[in-house]
Amino acid sequence: MQTAAKSHIQAIDVWRRYGRGKGAFDAVRGVSFSVAPGELFALLGTNGAGKTSTVELLEGLAAPHSGEIRLFGDLDPVADRARIRPRTGAMLQEGGFISHLTVRESVEMWAQLTSRPRPVREALETAGLDHRADVMVRNLSGGEKRRLDLAVSTLSHPEVLFLDEPTAGMDAEGRHATWALIRQLREGGTTVLLTTHYLEEAESLADHLAIMHRGRIATAGTVARIVADHPSSLSFGLPARWSGHRLPVRGTVRQQNGRVTVTTAELQHDAARLLSWADENDVTLDRFTARPASLEEAFIRIAGQAGNQEETA
Repeated sequence: MQTAAKSHIQAIDVWRRYGRGKGAFDAVRGVSFSVAPGELFALLGTNGAGKTSTVELLEGLAAPHSGEIRLFGDLDPVADRARIRPRTGAMLQEGGFISHLTVRESVEMWAQLTSRPRPVREALETAGLDHRADVMVRNLSGGEKRRLDLAVSTLSHPEVLFLDEPTAGMDAEGRHATWALIRQLREGGTTVLLTTHYLEEAESLADHLAIMHRGRIATAGTVARIVADHPSSLSFGLPARWSGHRLPVRGTVRQQNGRVTVTTAELQHDAARLLSWADENDVTLDRFTARPASLEEAFIRIAGQAGNQEETA
């Protein structure tokens, strides 16, 4: 882990508890990670994993039950909120806009509450809402409201930006446009912490990520490292006369209902061995597919393994 002096965001053994006594529930349980300046860090997890609870602690909306959080090296999000707030932006899961104001009026109102805001027109153009400036908030689609949230959260050119499910409710076009904006912010030096349910989003944007499950971090690292820890697969059908035959692969073989699945850490080599064997023996491998390891598969395996470990603990 990086030292606090080199991190824009650092969490050290952070816990968040709701309630008291026997009814208490720990939503965040010993979470630790750090985010370097200019880095985009993604928090993934199943529903109820603790992502939003963690982000709220980082934003200073609540103090941790135990553990330590530091922003910009040595600032406490709660105790030093007045010093931190002008340097950060936050996009919550749900915005608190007044429904009968227009988009432009909403941004103008927030600009009056923001230190050194960018021009309202620029904020609207950046979020792709300039053509909807005179539309009332209540008439926006769900995706457009998320863009309005983004316009407001980036008004101050924040050094650190928290994005909680930033593309929820957006169509594919809006999602990709938002990704482009996030990349632009990161390239400009903004440190971004992102929570998302879209694995493609994390895979496309994140420098590093962590997968949370039941309040803990199950694994963390680059997308490439996390994916590399999980196997690839080959799938094909075999003629009945070859069923049960030993295949020339090093991976784990499973046969069911005429389909064969090979789980392997050597995708290229096992695929080559199988195709060569099939050619030599005049065997047709029906609907042969080769699937490299993906973040989605890693996520599903990690969530499942973490759940099984807790149930048997």
